[in-house]
Amino acid sequence: MLLAIPTVAQPPSAALYEQASRNGRLASTGFQRCTLYLKGWLAEADPATGLIPRNLTDSRHFWNAQDAAADNYPFMVMTSSILQPDLFAGRMQAMLATEERLTSRIGRLADSYSFTKKGFLNESIDSSQVIFGSAEYMKDGLIPLTEWLGPDSPWCRRMEGILDDLLPLFPIPIHLTGYFFGNSADVEVNGDMLQVLNRMYWITRKQKYLDVAMALGDYYLNDKRRLTQASTRLRMRDHGCEIIAGLSEVYATMHVLNPAKKEQWQPYMTELLDLILAKGRNADGLFYNEINPSTGQILDPALADTWGYLLNACYTVYLTDGRTDYRDAVVKALQSLNQRYRNYAWEGPSSDGYADSIEGALNLILREKSPAAADWIDSEIQVMWAKQQPSGVIEGWHGDGNFARTTLMYCLWKTAGTWLTTWKESVRVGAVRADKSLYINVDTDEDWAGTLCFSPAFHRDFMHLPLNYPRINQFQEWYPIEGKKRYKLTNAKTKKVVTVSGQHLLDGYPIRLQKGETLQLAITANSL
Repeated sequence: MLLAIPTVAQPPSAALYEQASRNGRLASTGFQRCTLYLKGWLAEADPATGLIPRNLTDSRHFWNAQDAAADNYPFMVMTSSILQPDLFAGRMQAMLATEERLTSRIGRLADSYSFTKKGFLNESIDSSQVIFGSAEYMKDGLIPLTEWLGPDSPWCRRMEGILDDLLPLFPIPIHLTGYFFGNSADVEVNGDMLQVLNRMYWITRKQKYLDVAMALGDYYLNDKRRLTQASTRLRMRDHGCEIIAGLSEVYATMHVLNPAKKEQWQPYMTELLDLILAKGRNADGLFYNEINPSTGQILDPALADTWGYLLNACYTVYLTDGRTDYRDAVVKALQSLNQRYRNYAWEGPSSDGYADSIEGALNLILREKSPAAADWIDSEIQVMWAKQQPSGVIEGWHGDGNFARTTLMYCLWKTAGTWLTTWKESVRVGAVRADKSLYINVDTDEDWAGTLCFSPAFHRDFMHLPLNYPRINQFQEWYPIEGKKRYKLTNAKTKKVVTVSGQHLLDGYPIRLQKGETLQLAITANSL
């Protein structure tokens, strides 16, 4: 007769540290891919200027604002800020200075620069192109860099310079002629500007930014129903959906600053969201590319990879108005992902569709826990990663930057917003949050010394937003550290407990490990 061998139950923290260790391996893989992306694209930079080209095929000979600057370069900057600080302080900032010097054409507004001509790509100024490119550069590139690096960075100063020189050229609303997307370019740029103006108002508190944002809100949210009753096309994927997100942002600002204005806009804001939810979704709660808002006809039945951007707007209005049906729309979409949308080709074989869709899911699971959606994200990131070439380049166009953007967001999810200075592939950090505590696992294959860095509450400390509403290109706050709080740190191995200020953690927590050593650290905020 065999005797049963009693098992010793692991303490709950042991399972959490194991999960943190697994998260660390996933984050390490993502960080490696981002450094490889950075290396691959820097190898393609123009030798004379150091600027990267728009793409590696037909547009190798020029840099432009709406693509190279807006979508690719910023996430080279962010990658280096986390993983290669010397490169960040050197070459990345030099590229910014060169870009501003060479490409500013209408005041500080950027125009396309030809490497072969050693001057502007176009002989004459196309103001529509310059405005479009500058708006894209701010919204897709400079706003996320400001959210990550803070308002004192040179990238925020670049944005403010562009914005200040653009406003005198910006009628309400802007109408563009002869450029990329026909009528959708108007709503795209106006949507871009709503997002930029609203966020820059909160950063700077400059009334002129809010005044223009309110004027744009007045233009779209009124009895003329410009996006619903008076329009025959409503594009709900990128190059169109920006207006819905932008209106929700300034609507949230009015909720705080001007309740009477919000009340004036409310029927039109909810009419817009009710319309896209009623006419623009499939049975799983995901959005079509384009509809006719006047008739409800589906004009493009393919599914938009930007479904999360639209649900950002719904969730924002849920936060301000308590509309639980808008929250329900978010929950429904998240629940559907793991059932029928694994390896779904949002934009055919391109990695960009995966990048935007995963970003949307990350934004929303921060607000609404969904284990099924979390599993889907883990699955789809692997599909996206598999598209990277050995050189580090993904597909050789500006959308490669979105691969890096979403990979960094994914990694910071797996580390709960922590990262290591003097990063090496041989050193891994992962984390998991449980209730009010954060469990961190750091392990190394070689002797290593460096600093464990923590994220602040970006929306409050850097952007000065009164409400942490979901927004395009935001960086999620998985365990934000508050500088004025006190935190208890418990070493799982030594059982040593120390209490430090949140500012001490934000300044960086020094670590020294020997080869093969693992640090397991639990962090809990002290009760006030």
